[in-house]
This record gives sequence, structure tokens and C-alpha cells, in this order.
Amino acid sequence: MSRLLAPRLAAALVVTTASVATSLAAQAAPAQAPAALTRGVAVDGRVGKADTARFTLTAADSTFVLGVVTQREAPVSVRLLGADGTARGTYAGPGTGDLRFSAIIGAAGTYRLEVTAAEGKPAAFTIRLDRQEPLARDPRRRTDQLLARYDAPGVPGAVIRVWRGGRVLYTRGYGAANLAYGIPYRPETPTNIGSTSKQFTAFAVLLQASRGKLSLDDDIRKHFPELPPLGDTVRVRHLLTHTSGLREFLNLLDMTDRNVGRDWIAREELFEIVRRQPKLQNAPGAEFNYNNTAFALAAILVERTSGKDFATFVRDEVFTPLGMTHSMVRTDRTVIVPGGAPGYEATAGGYRETGDLAGALGAGGIYTTVEDLQRWAENMQSAAPRVGTRAIFDQMMTDTRLTDGKMSGYGMGLFLDTQRGQRRVHHGGADIAHRSMLAMYPAIDAGVTVQSNDAGFGSNLAFELANLFFADAFRDSVRAVAAGGRYDPAAMTAERFAGLEGRYALDAAPAFVLRLFKDGAAFKVQATGQQAIPIVPTSDTTFDISGVAAQLRFTRGPDGRAQRMTLVQGGEQRATRVADTPPAAVARDLRAYEGRYESAELETAMTLVVRGDSLFVQQRRRDEARLEPGAAADSFSGRDLTFTFERDRNGVVVAFYAANGRSRDVRFTRVGH
Repeated sequence: MSRLLAPRLAAALVVTTASVATSLAAQAAPAQAPAALTRGVAVDGRVGKADTARFTLTAADSTFVLGVVTQREAPVSVRLLGADGTARGTYAGPGTGDLRFSAIIGAAGTYRLEVTAAEGKPAAFTIRLDRQEPLARDPRRRTDQLLARYDAPGVPGAVIRVWRGGRVLYTRGYGAANLAYGIPYRPETPTNIGSTSKQFTAFAVLLQASRGKLSLDDDIRKHFPELPPLGDTVRVRHLLTHTSGLREFLNLLDMTDRNVGRDWIAREELFEIVRRQPKLQNAPGAEFNYNNTAFALAAILVERTSGKDFATFVRDEVFTPLGMTHSMVRTDRTVIVPGGAPGYEATAGGYRETGDLAGALGAGGIYTTVEDLQRWAENMQSAAPRVGTRAIFDQMMTDTRLTDGKMSGYGMGLFLDTQRGQRRVHHGGADIAHRSMLAMYPAIDAGVTVQSNDAGFGSNLAFELANLFFADAFRDSVRAVAAGGRYDPAAMTAERFAGLEGRYALDAAPAFVLRLFKDGAAFKVQATGQQAIPIVPTSDTTFDISGVAAQLRFTRGPDGRAQRMTLVQGGEQRATRVADTPPAAVARDLRAYEGRYESAELETAMTLVVRGDSLFVQQRRRDEARLEPGAAADSFSGRDLTFTFERDRNGVVVAFYAANGRSRDVRFTRVGH
């Protein structure tokens, strides 16, 4: 569960990667050769808003490097480029203090580091290369290298655990669990796991079904009579498979002037939100649309059929019998979590403690440890589970068939796919600044879990750790680096990339398009109305988006060309390839759209105004945002929304329909000019 839900992705990227070209004061002449970095030698510099500070480092094959940029006055960004100019990583952090960067270099050569002014403000800095050493072959030492950026007392940290066949292969904490008191991260540190919680909610519902307290085929209105009919029957199973057609309440509230990350959202609001939905977004069972509303309702369903509050039910039925002594359901953000790790976001002044999302119990809300998650995972994979039954867990791990016959890639509370030929069952979580991932490989009785309290942490690290520790069980990738199996971005040749580049429209919001393209030697993605952002290939079909905990995943056809893309950010958003050359924006009279628009469903309003040759949207407690004209008539996008306008029979604009990925078709009626 994350508030960076597509198409909110683009806004997040702008914040974290607003880098422009800058230069080192000592290198006033652009043609001057970059300074060579030497391990342990600090170099002072200063960047302006329109230059680039360039440094080089020379590395041998299979080398690990770790450096630090001490920022003064204003934040900077760091980009690592390969010998061929290919982007290998982009790093951003707090606006003052140390920005740590690390990289694994596959092939020998001279690499370039570029320091830029992240906010376009002049900034002084010191750059230092702390480590330059052979890439470790031992999985445990390699893990330490991968997490070296977090292995410092003054930065938010992370914790990992890897097991197989009942034996812990490696577990360790890195960095700080609590910055205020300097408490280090440990394997027993409880962390908010966000949407990784959904599997516990699904299990609780299935446990109640096994006891005859409910049926998966029940109309949800049997248990929630206060909900209105929505034109079709939503069944309990639709809640657990993200196929209900209900609007996603966090995305929905984001259309208002609410700050879903900071404002209080009472559970009671959930019913009001669903009651006001005029109709379903899709026929139940027809479409996978990752949905926190459904899982929040599922938790209430457990309460109504058990007579216990959800936190007590999960404690009594799961945590206590499995010995998960450091786990709890946090019912709201005022509840104390003993020894828990707060979440942190990087800001211009350092790090900010964020708190947790409110009102999402069931969709998230669980604090647990990597040790406790191993107990839970091993119970799920057991032939004779101590808690639950084999039939329940098999049902959770069975792919959902949609009404058109396609499989969704999701069971009940769990994503289902493969990794290098090995079946994988997993779920990640993101609750404002907490990140987590639990990945299981049932055929080899193995698993990996990672947790962090850093908003910039990429929890898909769990899959990379699986590559390291379970290498004997995976099919070798022809494009992996020989030393350790880590993918070398240089293996993504222009020819291979050509099958992926192009434009992909989100299925849930077709006006929101992600364009994948090559910029010189760099690979980039650009979302509708947003800046282009570097992406780094992590396999022949996957990319990490620099500076954000998000990935792009493609499926190639027999000809090597992809027609589908999945944006992975908390949940998953499917996208379909569209014409490579977008139609020209339709000319329109912007004054025709001006006015105040109100949504009866959301009890909120937006005002559209024209200034110069642009249309802007205004809303209380929100910054004004410029709207970009769409390719279709009467369509615009901006402020992470798409707008589709409606005219009456006289051609007068009378309303617009807003969408932002998981919630769509929300009508705003024009009430004034």
C-alpha cells in the first residue's frame, strides 16, 4: 500500500530527480577534463544551477564502489555513467549532510560520476570515494555490499533475512531504526510492512470461510447491509482478488484536497466512500485493479463474522500460535509499537519522520520483523501448517482467472509469477516511508524478506538476494554477468532495447502514458506531463526507476517486441503499447473549460482557470497545477489526474470525469464560470 500510486509515480519522480546540468566551480571551462577520484581522497566543489561537475573513476572487472557526497547549502544529485555513457544509477537524498552512493561495476573501464544541483540552487559539496574493492563472491559479503549505502548510524536503514529448508542463511540489520535516539536496525526490529499485510487479511477471511462463518460467494451486502446496490453483485472473493470494481479509496481521496499521507482517515469513512460510489468501475471479476478499499472492507468482514476486532483476531489466530512475538496490527497511528522503526523521507533539511497511513487497516497496518515473517512464510509453505490448512494456503496461491479467461497474476493477498524458471509467491508493501517485501520459492522451501524505514529503499532487492543465495535452483540468465549473476546494464544493447521502447498507456487511465526511450546512451521513461527520468535495466525485461521505489516490467513476444508493460509500485499497474507517434494535441478554446466544478460523490471542488495560453487547476490546500492538452478532444492531464470533459447538445462544457489510475470516472459537474 503506497500513496505513490500510478499515476502519482510521475510526481514522485519530479521531486526526487529534479536534476539539471551543473558544474564544479574549479572546472569553470566546460571542456576541462573531469577530475579523477582516488579512494580516500576528498575533493571539494561547488555547483551552480546550469552546469555539471564531472569526475571519473577507473575500475577493474567486477568491482564494488561506495562513496559519499557531503552536501552543504542545497541538495545535489549524483549520476553514475558507464564507459559508453549508459546510466548505471541515480542517487538523491536529504538536502544537507551525507548522500551515499554505491554501485557494482561489471566490466573494467573508466566510469563517470556527475554531480548536479537537485533543486537548481548553487550548492557546495565534498565528494569522496570510500571503498573500491572486488565484488564479493560470497552471498553474505555481496549482500553487505548491496546494502552498504544504508550501513551507517545516521541514515534510515534496512534489515534482511534469507532462509532455505528451515535454515537461516543470512540475517542482518543496517543503519538506524530510529534516528532520534540512534537505535540501530536489528532482525528483531518491528517495521510497518504496508501491503505485505494483505496476505494476513486474506488468510483471516479464508479461515472464517473454512469455519462456515461466511462464503467466498456471498454478496458483500449480506455482511454490509449499509452499502447500496451498485448495479452488479460484488462477492467476497472479489475483495481478496482486487477484482471488485470498487474505487480505490486512497487514490479517490487524492482527488480532494486531502493529504492522504498526513490527514486522519477514519475507518468509518470507508463506508461513506463506497456508499457514494454511483456505480462499479468494472464488472466484478472482469478486471484486476489493485484495491485497498476491498482489503479494508475484508478486515471489517472478519470482525463482523468473528465478534473480535481485527487486531485481536490476527493476534489470537496467527501471531500467538506461530510465536510471532514481535508482530502486531497497529489499529491507528496513535498506538505505540514497542521498539518499532519510524519511517523517514529525505527533505531539504535532512530527514523527516512521516508516520503511517491512516484508515487502511486490512490493506496494511501490520508491524512485524523479518524473523517473524520467516515463521509465517514457513507455515504457509508447510505440508502440514500449524496455523490454517494446506487447502487455505493453496487457495491463496492460486492465480485468479478473469471473466475474459486471462489470468491476473494474483491469488488472494499474494502475487504469483516466476523468477528465472522458479515459481515465486510474493508481496511488497509501501506505507508512506516504510518498505517491505516477502518473497517465497515453494519448490525449494526458501524465502527472502527485506524491510526498511527509508522511503527511497527498493524492496525488490529481495529478488536479487534470491538470485545470490539460491543460484543453484535458478536457470542461468544468458544476460547475467559471470561474476555472481548480477545483470550488467551494458547487456541491454540498442537492439534489445528497441523491442521495448515506445509508448504505453495505463489500462486504468489511458490518458496517462509512459514513454520509454533512449537518450544518447541513457535509457529513460517519461510520464504524461512530467520530466524524463533515467531508468536502469536489471534484466532483459525489467528496469529500476532511478530515485524511486518503482520498477517497469515487460513481457517480450517471440519477435522480442513487448506489447504489455507493468508498473510495479506498491501494487501493479498494467499498461498496453499504443502508437509510437502520439496524435497531435487537438486545438481548443481554453476559455470553454474555465469554471468551478463540484463532485457530489467526493464533496469536493476544483476550479479551472486560464492564464496566458495554459489551463490550470486550483484546489484548496493544493498547489496550482498546469494541465497538458491530451491527444483526444476535450482531454487534459495534470496534478497526477486525467480530465475528460463532457459537453451538452449545444456544445457547452458541463462536466469532466477525473481518473488517477486505480480510481476513475469520477464526475465533477460545472457549477459556475
